[in-house]
Amino acid sequence: QVQLLESGGGTVNTGDSLRLSCAASGPSWGDYAMGWFRQAPGKEREFVAHITYSGATTYGTDSMRGRFTISRDNAKNTIYLQMSSLKPEDTAVYSCAADRWGDGLMYDYWGQGTQVTVSS
Repeated sequence: QVQLLESGGGTVNTGDSLRLSCAASGPSWGDYAMGWFRQAPGKEREFVAHITYSGATTYGTDSMRGRFTISRDNAKNTIYLQMSSLKPEDTAVYSCAADRWGDGLMYDYWGQGTQVTVSS
């Protein structure tokens, strides 16, 4: 079983940057693709970004693609989400998830999430 622990959230101002981390543990973690999702109060969970084992990436929206960067360090069992030019609408709980099949269609394990608050 893969266990995921997010960190790096906090309260920042509009235009600031923030880097989230997701530390993974468990057998065969390195074989998993990984994703970041977010959920704002009263809204449905939203896909943010996905990265395969080899590093191929996809993003949820053009705005995310232009401001967010997902990456992974397999040696450290960690994935990252670098966020820049943050906006109040980016406020949400951000969670990472493990994708066994690598296609981004279904995620097998989820972290607890880390809160990101962007003040205007």
